Amino acid sequence: MSLNKYDLILANHKTTVDKLYKKGFVIQTCHGIYPSLEQPNPKANGFVSISQEVQDHLGKLGFPSILVHNSINLERFKPKKNINRKLKSVLSMCHSEKANLFIEDICEKLNLKYTEAYKYNSSIWDIENKINNSDLVVGLGRSAYEAMACGRPVLVYDDRKYFKSCGDGYIRDILGLSLKKNCSGRYFNKKFDELQLIEELRKYNYDDSAFFREFAKLELDVRKNIDFYLEYKSHINQGRRYKRKENIKFFINRLLGDKFSKKIFTLIKK
Repeated sequence: MSLNKYDLILANHKTTVDKLYKKGFVIQTCHGIYPSLEQPNPKANGFVSISQEVQDHLGKLGFPSILVHNSINLERFKPKKNINRKLKSVLSMCHSEKANLFIEDICEKLNLKYTEAYKYNSSIWDIENKINNSDLVVGLGRSAYEAMACGRPVLVYDDRKYFKSCGDGYIRDILGLSLKKNCSGRYFNKKFDELQLIEELRKYNYDDSAFFREFAKLELDVRKNIDFYLEYKSHINQGRRYKRKENIKFFINRLLGDKFSKKIFTLIKK
């Protein structure tokens, strides 16, 4: 924060807006409906929601927003090798040991190679390489988006401490619905047992690789999505200028009356 003023500040968390709102035009991105940090801050100039669920939540609170899905660097997260025609390997990006053990046990029974990226044991920066070494990825939210960008079919599921085990399953044919709640598993909120999860794994299809990559290009590309932020800022500024202009017209009209006001505005136009 070397400057006193900025043309645009992209902020996450309501506490960040408190610190920065005096330094320039702030757009707050809200990522959830439950955490206190993700609630809209009235000091922000505009709001972006990363899912339909969040947009509806902000709307009910009186904060209109635009919808921009989580953004991915598609130059980094891209297919580096083809997936197998038949499912042979599964990567778990779940955030709980319980879920990882559950998936590992199923993979063992199906004779599938199992790997995991459990960030609480060992953080992995170049996660895109691990994704590209698997045929299918199990996870939620951003994990799912990164996998899609790499052309990997996704099974949305986890069993985290802060909410009960839930998932949307293999999302090829239900992607639009799962997206409404940020691929969090809370749209269908299914409690998968072993047999049910095996059925989801059996939906794996080689052709879905291209489908998910194309979706990522359309909706998740950070280069495209940043344009939405810039256009949104421009739209808000235009609205303010229009409002300011209308307020000036109203004031002059009240002060001088219709007849003289029209003459003044005609002279200004000339």
